[in-house]
Amino acid sequence: MLRVVVLGAAAGGGVPQWNCGCRVCRMARTEHPELQSTQASIAISADGDHWFLINASPDLRQQMIATPQLHPAAGQLRHSPVAGVILTNGEIDAVAGLLSMREGWPFTIYAHPRVLSILNSNSIFNVLSEKNVRRQPIEVNEAFEPGLPDGSPSGIEVLPFAVPGKGAWYLEGKAHPAGETGDGDTLGLRIQDKATGKHFYFLAACANVTDDLRSRLKGASAIFFDGTVWRDDELIVAGLGNKTGQGMGHIAMSGTRGAIESLDGLDIDRKMFLHINNSNPVLLRDSAERAAAERAGWQIPADGTEITL
Repeated sequence: MLRVVVLGAAAGGGVPQWNCGCRVCRMARTEHPELQSTQASIAISADGDHWFLINASPDLRQQMIATPQLHPAAGQLRHSPVAGVILTNGEIDAVAGLLSMREGWPFTIYAHPRVLSILNSNSIFNVLSEKNVRRQPIEVNEAFEPGLPDGSPSGIEVLPFAVPGKGAWYLEGKAHPAGETGDGDTLGLRIQDKATGKHFYFLAACANVTDDLRSRLKGASAIFFDGTVWRDDELIVAGLGNKTGQGMGHIAMSGTRGAIESLDGLDIDRKMFLHINNSNPVLLRDSAERAAAERAGWQIPADGTEITL
């Protein structure tokens, strides 16, 4: 049985964002605290005792406090059920939380060599001593089974695959530590319970739905998919920024080439958006955008949502 807990569903900055006075952020601070959400990450487990994080958001410490499944075992002075962290990209949203795991508990970081090169080139991540924290390279289209602390198998198979996207924004205009070419900066994951064969997909960032991606996702038990913006020019129209969704490496939810239309008709049992920006009106439960997404079979999960496959 595969368990999945949504630790956070928001895009970078969370909801409310510290310096944002948009409608959603104002409402989240005042009369609608249920709108509050931390930055996107999930936790997965096949046995309920050992957990793997998919990305480590800057809000990780807060997320762990709010998630009983990730608390230390009763009666132990030092313990964590977190056995590993699987990174899908090198953005701040995905890696900054690693710095909150520096207190000497052993776990493994699984990431593509291009992402590992970013960690290796930044000395601040050396606080994660390799005596305790192993860095395990993963490859595109090569399935792997993350291990438990004693070396035994976890019962989870993870297949990383490349999706359209872009490298970390803070490397724009700078030399990438791994060179300028090659897949691996933006990954999707197919996560399967080896005992039951049930599987789901995780794509926190995706710039375009290709025919290959549609084929992969067809018939999945569940997907967690990039929901950063409702429309491509959302931030510009709202006066919150000067980049489009595509310019940031994210597909819009709506429109003729948006995620809702592009992923329609694939017989996916459960479709959930995550990495939702505070500018996105789909966050508002009484909005036309929320109604349109729900009519199309999509859910907007809250932090703490748990599903079982």
